[in-house]
Amino acid sequence: MRRFVFTKADGRKLLLYAHTGRPGPPLPDRLRGHPGPVHLRRHPLLDEWVIYAPERQERTYHPPAGACPFCPGGEVPFAEFEIAVLENRFPALREDPGEPPRLPVVAAPARGRAEVVIYTPEHEGSLATLPQDRRRLLARVWNDRYRELLALPEVRYVFPFENRGEAVGVTLAHPHGQIYAYPFVPPIPQREARAFAERAVLAELWPDLEAYRVAARPGFLAFVPPFARYPYEVWVAPEAPHPGPWSFSDAELDAFADLLGEVVARLDALFERPMPYVMAFHAAPKGIERFHFHVEFQPRLRAKDRLKYLAGTELGAGAFTADVLPEAAARALRGVRP
Repeated sequence: MRRFVFTKADGRKLLLYAHTGRPGPPLPDRLRGHPGPVHLRRHPLLDEWVIYAPERQERTYHPPAGACPFCPGGEVPFAEFEIAVLENRFPALREDPGEPPRLPVVAAPARGRAEVVIYTPEHEGSLATLPQDRRRLLARVWNDRYRELLALPEVRYVFPFENRGEAVGVTLAHPHGQIYAYPFVPPIPQREARAFAERAVLAELWPDLEAYRVAARPGFLAFVPPFARYPYEVWVAPEAPHPGPWSFSDAELDAFADLLGEVVARLDALFERPMPYVMAFHAAPKGIERFHFHVEFQPRLRAKDRLKYLAGTELGAGAFTADVLPEAAARALRGVRP
């Protein structure tokens, strides 16, 4: 993998990743960032941080054809590239956030990093349609970002994720993901770290996951968790515990990348339409080694023409009601031809 570092006209960092070769000459760089004031407020009942980034209200919303900022010549001022990573134009976390306002609750600077990962210069596509070598390059890009962002002194947790489809609020259709580098450990990985510190939860489940299997690669399994909260939820995990993909061998990284592509292909084939989902990487918080890295796909369709909405019991009480049995979901995903 080769990495090329550029500074955009507005000062934001742009990284281009490629198998070989240098990018061609740059094009005019016209898009400017909107790094407005951001800060954190502590929720006094839930003991959680909430990020406030009002400038994000103005972020790009379903641009017309030909005006996608992630196509070549937009945010990436080059005619050709393979994978690009850049600081978000409308960041929720910043390296220089300034001081928070005086408030009746605890507040803190939202110091960190918000990045966009552009998977391909092509405007249409997905993890399922990327060539194998591009998916494998993408896995190495994620690892590079993990290493660099975790090295920042203010960062406690690094979270790559992808929101896909209008049903989950995506406003730019170009294949891309994001990475948030938080100055705190968010609630879910915090709870997971406590669970893995007590016992090897996924390793204990492993012998009983055959009925929940969706697909596999050497040393890796894609499965519907027996405790799934979303219909057709799929997890991808290595058999051996790893704190994060940064400890994978090259062969393991390739197997992991290929399996992600098959999972998306199966989700898309299930209802013969692109599946809207959230894909979330769950790695160890900084300084913690006892963890079992996994990726969670949370699809938003429970049937071909029916969305899974989070309603009162989920949003108000945090208690999920599942519409599809995990065993049935696994059988359905195994049975489709991606």
